Amino acid sequence: MEKTLDSATVQTRITERGVANVVINRPDKHNAFDDSMIRTLRQAFNQLAEDASVRVIVLSSNGKHFSAGGDLAWMQRMADFDRDDNLRDAEDLAGMLHDLRQVPQPTIAQVQGAAFGGAVGLVSCCDIAIAASTARFALSEVRIGLIPATIGPYVIAAIGERAARRLFVTGEAFDAHCALRHGLVSEVVAPEDLDATVTQLCDTLLDNSPQAVRAAKDLITEICGLPANDELIRETCRRIASLRVSDEGQEGLKAFLQKRPPAWRTSEGNDE
Repeated sequence: MEKTLDSATVQTRITERGVANVVINRPDKHNAFDDSMIRTLRQAFNQLAEDASVRVIVLSSNGKHFSAGGDLAWMQRMADFDRDDNLRDAEDLAGMLHDLRQVPQPTIAQVQGAAFGGAVGLVSCCDIAIAASTARFALSEVRIGLIPATIGPYVIAAIGERAARRLFVTGEAFDAHCALRHGLVSEVVAPEDLDATVTQLCDTLLDNSPQAVRAAKDLITEICGLPANDELIRETCRRIASLRVSDEGQEGLKAFLQKRPPAWRTSEGNDE
């Protein structure tokens, strides 16, 4: 049975197969976010992270655009804040981005239209991003006297230092194919194929061991950037040995040898 966790600005639906669709729902504001929506997104990510039935999280938006970044009314309020208020506000955004990055399930950003400013941070925090060919991106903070600070670590991890050195300081808009070249998105498809492509990707993920998928994501987080020394080699050996003797590891090996689907394999069909 499908579960829902709706609010005024964020709709969350969990399908029977374990796909959580987190949908930003402010199309009249081009899905720009403010402090209230940041808190709502953070709550949604934390709830999904603790839900063992959730196997994949898809982040998308209703309407023409993924997100235009910061809401103008919110930015106007921030202009009247003192430094301490601005610090707390920035920490809320940073906390939401961190929570999205750290959820144990694989995350997919489904991007259409504009993804500007902080929205690029949301895309960067997801494990996989699929963009419509008509999508546009910009790290435009410098145009209004700001910098992409809280999103910076995630964007740089996605696109690399070289691309960041240009895009952070020019504030220029770039298209989906440029985003693909820089590694911000994983795939670019025709707008009419966006939904089907994301659904197919969810199907692919659902065919895999839930335990192994989470462990693979955690492996990347833990070893990225570390030298392949004796300590790291021992740790990777420990991880694979633990999985081999686990229930899912045993089931996967037996299913492979017996030429049958593993027990976690879901029935065919999509989650729409």
